[in-house]
Amino acid sequence: MAAPPARADADPSPTSPPTARDTPGRQAEKSETACEDRSNAESLDRLLPPVGTGRSPRKRTTSQCKSEPPLLRTSKRTIYTAGRPPWYNEHGTQSKEAFAIGLGGGSASGKTTVARMIIEALDVPWVVLLSMDSFYKVLTEQQQEQAAHNNFNFDHPDAFDFDLIISTLKKLKQGKSVKKTLYGANVIIFEGIMAFADKTLLELLDMKIFVDTDSDIRLVRRLRRDISERGRDIEGVIKQYNKFVKPSFDQYIQPTMRLADIVVPRGSGNTVAIDLIVQHVHSQLEERELSVRAALASAHQCHPLPRTLSVLKSTPQVRGMHTIIRDKETSRDEFIFYSKRLMRLLIEHALSFLPFQDCVVQTPQGQDYAGKCYAGKQITGVSILRAGETMEPALRAVCKDVRIGTILIQTNQLTGEPELHYLRLPKDISDDHVILMDCTVSTGAAAMMAVRVLLDHDVPEDKIFLLSLLMAEMGVHSVAYAFPRVRIITTAVDKRVNDLFRIIPGIGNFGDRYFGTDAVPDGSDEEEVAYTG
Repeated sequence: MAAPPARADADPSPTSPPTARDTPGRQAEKSETACEDRSNAESLDRLLPPVGTGRSPRKRTTSQCKSEPPLLRTSKRTIYTAGRPPWYNEHGTQSKEAFAIGLGGGSASGKTTVARMIIEALDVPWVVLLSMDSFYKVLTEQQQEQAAHNNFNFDHPDAFDFDLIISTLKKLKQGKSVKKTLYGANVIIFEGIMAFADKTLLELLDMKIFVDTDSDIRLVRRLRRDISERGRDIEGVIKQYNKFVKPSFDQYIQPTMRLADIVVPRGSGNTVAIDLIVQHVHSQLEERELSVRAALASAHQCHPLPRTLSVLKSTPQVRGMHTIIRDKETSRDEFIFYSKRLMRLLIEHALSFLPFQDCVVQTPQGQDYAGKCYAGKQITGVSILRAGETMEPALRAVCKDVRIGTILIQTNQLTGEPELHYLRLPKDISDDHVILMDCTVSTGAAAMMAVRVLLDHDVPEDKIFLLSLLMAEMGVHSVAYAFPRVRIITTAVDKRVNDLFRIIPGIGNFGDRYFGTDAVPDGSDEEEVAYTG
């Protein structure tokens, strides 16, 4: 995504255009002008009507078992601790797109404020706020010069890159990663002055909201903002407003009001309209809820094991190590030791499925040797936290300079569904062969979510290798059915999964046994349980 150029109503130029060297008299004059501008800004503040004052704190509209919201607040940021539920079905494909809200209206009408109020009132995680200000076309040198003198029209449709806007919004609605910075939207809020100016863009919006604010209030807000926050003089702001902003509003923006599903008069001061919007979005999100784990438990379980499955040969040594780690009386020290041995064997076995090509090297004796070399770009390991990270040392031991990513997926105890809480993936992962690591896979719900994340980041399906020390047949079928080109590699496959999603005979909760933590009652084997609101 191209970085937005300097624009007249978005910090076009923090300094005045180049002039001759200032004289002391000129400096004094500028100082007086600055004081006068600050005074003007303070006077403009008094012209604005009070917005949002006296509004009581909004009550939560979602069903929660805790009174505290699922977030952590710091001095600089707010971090949502609730996870993202499945956005795909048991086939591994996205069943419903993210809900996209378009917010249009004139400059300084309060669109961003309304958007943030909607986000706060929605009280759901994984909401993406997309600003149209991020999609201005890159200015030429001549246009930059015009902008520095308030002679470039940033309020014209031609100033925006609508092709980039449309492709970005399409990717987000489809659950795809955008430039490795935006990913995982349940709700997308797209706001901008020309939000409704393109027919194709309109078709991507599920709800269209026009923020209608009196023109005098918009002008006062613009004057206050540009004078106090951007260091511009009042004459330049008014010149630009009369020359570009107001004519563009009358010609391009106001006519789009008829396209809106909802018109919000007075902007952020209209709390009734915002409450109605939030209620509608909640109802749409409820319709999009999916139950993946229940579908996996009853689907395609009588089929033969897939060809994409490779099980490490059960030699007496491998079976002996399984005997030790499956024994409930095994000490933690021995459990860790023999688990690591199995991990090393598993990863060495997995590497044999990577593509290799013929190559010739010369030995120290001056003779040619016809050998093999890795035919890919590079290998990246991705661990499903927390048990999956125990496999990272074994991968690093056999793959020099391997890159590592992490995905945190936890089970919501109330719904029984996996939820995505966090991910950190290396750049350009789409070019790599990815070794996805989790120590146990029972139903395959968490593994499927992790594979879906990788696919959303453009990793080809046939370049994903799912590695696990122990898998249940249910998990193997679930992953193979949804993603038939993913290579599944394990040291053993057990037959059954009980009603609590534990592998039978199984190994217990691998993370608890490895890290020495207490088991969560009724938790499944394949991921930790999260108490999420």
